Amino acid sequence: MNRIMPKRIHIIGSVGSGKTTLARHLSKSLQIPYYELDNVVWTRSKKRDIRNSPEVRDQKLSAIIEGDQWIIEGVHHTWVQESFENTDVIIFLDTPVQIRIYRIIKRFILQKIRLEKAHYKPTFEIFLKMFKWNRYFEQVSKPEILDNLKTYNEKLLIIKDPIELQNYINLR
Repeated sequence: MNRIMPKRIHIIGSVGSGKTTLARHLSKSLQIPYYELDNVVWTRSKKRDIRNSPEVRDQKLSAIIEGDQWIIEGVHHTWVQESFENTDVIIFLDTPVQIRIYRIIKRFILQKIRLEKAHYKPTFEIFLKMFKWNRYFEQVSKPEILDNLKTYNEKLLIIKDPIELQNYINLR
């Protein structure tokens, strides 16, 4: 793994893996803007979110990638090849399932009592979907992602626990 300061970073992992927290931290410490892929997929509005067409979504991603510096984070992996190809480092957060479950519960509670902001309305239905998405990630998406990322092995960093993550952050 090249220890040159990355200027284009792609963070991928399941719901509750720590993607957004890491993106925010790296964005602040490196002075690089970060982008959530969910906000590329969806146009947010107070009434309801509207899914962007694949063409609009891809245009938004391309516009981000055209920049010299960026941090992209999200679970999406099937349509983000352009990001993988143009990134300096891909950080795959392989956080243990139990930690992700704890974080999903904690996030929901904090959002419901308005101590944490959400880009969506934190309904009980979405809360339950997060557990479903987490299980799907572990059983289906994770093996697919790891297989897809073999192509980018030279710039892939897999982080399995908080100590590895802290070590990576401290090197920055």
